[in-house]
Amino acid sequence: MSVSRRSFLRQGAAVSTAFAALPALAACGRADPASHINEVEGYGPLRADPRGLFDLPDGFDYVTFSDTGETMDDGLLVPGDHDGMACFAGPDNLVTLVRNHELGPDETGLSPFGENAERIGRVDASRIYDSLPDGAPFLGGTTTVHVDLATRRPVRQFLSLVGTEDNCAGGPTPWGSWITCEEALSRAGELGAQDHGFAFEVSASATGLVDPVPLRAMGRFNREAVAVDPGTGIVYQTEDDRPSLITRFLPDHPGELWRSGRLQALAVQGRRGLNTYNWPDSPERVEVGVPMAVSWVELDAIHNPDNDLAVRAVAAGAATFTRGEGMWFGRGEVFFCATDGGPSQIGQIWRYRPSRFEGYAQEREAPGELTLMVETTDQRILEKCDNLTVAPWGDLVVVEDGDGEQYIRGVTPQGRVYTIGRNASPDGTGEYSEITGPCFSPDGTTLFFNVQNGPGRTFAVQGPWARRSSSPV
Repeated sequence: MSVSRRSFLRQGAAVSTAFAALPALAACGRADPASHINEVEGYGPLRADPRGLFDLPDGFDYVTFSDTGETMDDGLLVPGDHDGMACFAGPDNLVTLVRNHELGPDETGLSPFGENAERIGRVDASRIYDSLPDGAPFLGGTTTVHVDLATRRPVRQFLSLVGTEDNCAGGPTPWGSWITCEEALSRAGELGAQDHGFAFEVSASATGLVDPVPLRAMGRFNREAVAVDPGTGIVYQTEDDRPSLITRFLPDHPGELWRSGRLQALAVQGRRGLNTYNWPDSPERVEVGVPMAVSWVELDAIHNPDNDLAVRAVAAGAATFTRGEGMWFGRGEVFFCATDGGPSQIGQIWRYRPSRFEGYAQEREAPGELTLMVETTDQRILEKCDNLTVAPWGDLVVVEDGDGEQYIRGVTPQGRVYTIGRNASPDGTGEYSEITGPCFSPDGTTLFFNVQNGPGRTFAVQGPWARRSSSPV
């Protein structure tokens, strides 16, 4: 059910009553337990959602908002293909979501300007990063949504970056901004007038469109996500490709990513050019739970004119990963997904523990460690892990982009998986949309995430997060 912001506010009292009754209603039906397996109890079995949108355990409820096509406060439309997202503290019990939209320039039916670009006059053309030769803008970018955490309702939403391509994931910074990443490699003159494959920074305090400044020193590649270490300002990055790299950017001026720095690729000591896929035909194996000492390979020609950065890096000794996806910094560590790694090609979750001398020459004496934390062979446990975040209680929250049903999973520090929720609403073709952008409110009470299409919308879930059980099932 698509609810416009206007009608949502108008029906506020009725909606609040419905949500208050939701746990009791959900108890009337239990979601099919055979479709998923918990390795630890987690929050217990899922209950069928009476609204048919999203199944959750007992005691949890959700609110939805910001459906594709709603009119925003700037007069533009909520774009489609909701993707990576982060949540920031705001004043007066408000929080700020900065949210990606994974749109290519031809997806005009999901455009913030309308299918025929009839609303484009509402924006300053100088703040559109790139356009097609006929003047039509590239449609990828971000929206910003201010949410009243007490009611989980949006109070303001607007376009905050536009003119980029296929903004998939990204990551928050410790200084209050969102790094949005282009999962693209088009060159100037191929589609538009600009190169694509860059990261862009969007301040959470922005009140409208930001200047679209590509962070060129961080490299150009099929970028997926980033994670920033708040202690060092080092930026770690995934690449959604095959082969792909895990890179780190050492900024010369931490917190000022548009300036200079060095780009390096992760390598495993003693295993030059390690292939980490663990596919049946892979030349070597990586064992689950066994830490591996890391070194870093210096990269050059990082604007990647021939789109061969990973090939060059692996030849120089870097490790290669398969389809790096979501990445998040938490508990002093970096976590990331390789969405089709493992013998069944349905996903790996990795952990990188930085050196106490990270980025300095002394790290050779005490190197960082890379560990394969989770590798799934049963899609009922975890399939095609994608975006992830670190929960306030220390577990990972991971969302799926698999071939069948899509779930939200929890992962304990020991690598044990449990199920938090299920997308219960297939689109018109019977497909279940991927789940994207998991992130928690700063106070830890609310999990935000998106369902990418059918239509795209944002969910805000609250419930008894503290009751999570680690007991084996």
